Amino acid sequence: MKLKLNLPLRYKITFLVCGVSILCLLVTNYFIQRNFQQTIIANIGEKAKVVSKTAALSPVFVDGLSGKVSDPTIQQYAEKMRKAANVPFLVVLDMNGIRKSHPLPSKIGKKYAGGDAGEVFKGHEHMSIAKGTLGKSLRYFTPVYSRDGKQIGAILVGVLVDDVERQVAKSTRVILFSMLLGIIVGLISAIVLANKVKKILFGMEPAEIAHQLEQRSAILEYAREGIIAVDQSLRITLLNMEASRLIKLMGIYNDPIGMEIGQVMPQFQLSSLISGGEKLLDKEYSFRGLVIVANIVPIYVNKQITGAVATFRDKTEIKQLAEQLTGAREYAEALRAQTHEFMNKLHVIQGLVTMKIYDKLTDYVKQISHSFQTEVGYLSKRIKDPVIAGFIIGKASYARENGAQLKVTENSYIPKPNNNDVIQDLVTILGNLIDNAIDSLQGCKEKKVEVEVCPDENNQLSIIVSDTGMGINREIQEQVLEKGFSTKGDNRGIGLYLVFETIKKLNGKMTISSEHQQGTTIHITISLEGKEQEL
Repeated sequence: MKLKLNLPLRYKITFLVCGVSILCLLVTNYFIQRNFQQTIIANIGEKAKVVSKTAALSPVFVDGLSGKVSDPTIQQYAEKMRKAANVPFLVVLDMNGIRKSHPLPSKIGKKYAGGDAGEVFKGHEHMSIAKGTLGKSLRYFTPVYSRDGKQIGAILVGVLVDDVERQVAKSTRVILFSMLLGIIVGLISAIVLANKVKKILFGMEPAEIAHQLEQRSAILEYAREGIIAVDQSLRITLLNMEASRLIKLMGIYNDPIGMEIGQVMPQFQLSSLISGGEKLLDKEYSFRGLVIVANIVPIYVNKQITGAVATFRDKTEIKQLAEQLTGAREYAEALRAQTHEFMNKLHVIQGLVTMKIYDKLTDYVKQISHSFQTEVGYLSKRIKDPVIAGFIIGKASYARENGAQLKVTENSYIPKPNNNDVIQDLVTILGNLIDNAIDSLQGCKEKKVEVEVCPDENNQLSIIVSDTGMGINREIQEQVLEKGFSTKGDNRGIGLYLVFETIKKLNGKMTISSEHQQGTTIHITISLEGKEQEL
């Protein structure tokens, strides 16, 4: 069974850097020591050679070996020269190998017994390493010649090998200390580097990064919005499947990665966004017949703009979804109000049955049946589309539920639209206007909402919704059409914005007439054909 050691990235980096540092230092130390030892031996040998050759030319030694100077004088001068040159020994030999000088006076007059002096008596300089009376040493031999050129002896200068080894050991200690210091520095550097890498990776391990990258790639690929990212030079660096699909609908089939955004979507004016950092939200763009709604925002890294990302969808898809959601909401609200009102009536009927007051029950059923038939008949004559008629009936129930009265004027008339999209548009317009009118009645004594819908000979539909509510201040009459603006609190301010957008789509017009605490009248004119504006 194999155990897999799964160390954190920081430890892996630390161990790797330390291991490489130690290996490099060991190899370096080996070659430095080897070369250093050879260099020391070469330097000491050169020093022994220089001292030996210098001594061989000394008049004292030449005269001494010629018999003109006494042996004590030779010994005295040799010791003086040895100490000045800082060498362990300097020995003067005659042609018979008899020592004329020696660091140990007892050795003077005795024959040299090293066994490595043969070549020097043949007139050859040479160096050797051998064991003598003072121990193992490095020696340099130089012949001495008389003034007439005849060899009369030799000079031996030596350095003890123990001294060489002591110098090498001293240097080795320095090298080992430097090596240890290098390991410590390498360890600290490795830890700093590991922490820096960890910080750059936001504290995550490579496996975690790979997992998150896979996750985010999947999120990007399966997002319903098209997503395109560009760098500072406005070149495309990323796009998902939906963006690729929409770009192909625009007639661009080449891979856009690496291309400038202007070559793919020239309407995206991103140069000013990159330089100024301004966001572009819910903007409409038309590309070769495809209308999209886009949000474009700059990308900040360390408070610097490094690019931009755009998310966009086909406007047709958004419109279909919004219309479905808006219509479903309005229908659901109307049905809820009708259900609530119907349940109240059922409770009354249940109570009368329980109390066995059958005569009152009969009258009550006739009354509500007559009221319902009257309301349905009244609206059916004036509103030919059953969806809109049923919707208005539901809104009337909602008004009664809130203590208000919703009235459709007698001269109102809505023909059945030829375009089913117009039905959804009318639901959006009427539903939001009636809801706002009912909301404005809170706190008012008279709670009335009046709706008048009339077509003209040009197939234009006039919609007038009036209420006796609190009215709209002149200062905010233009703001109420903006998305998100509301005086009712958070998560409101969508209704009139949807109405205004629907009117623009239908080439319509809207006017608002309102007086504070006297009510509001909104007059809208739209086309029953549902023709959209050119974009």
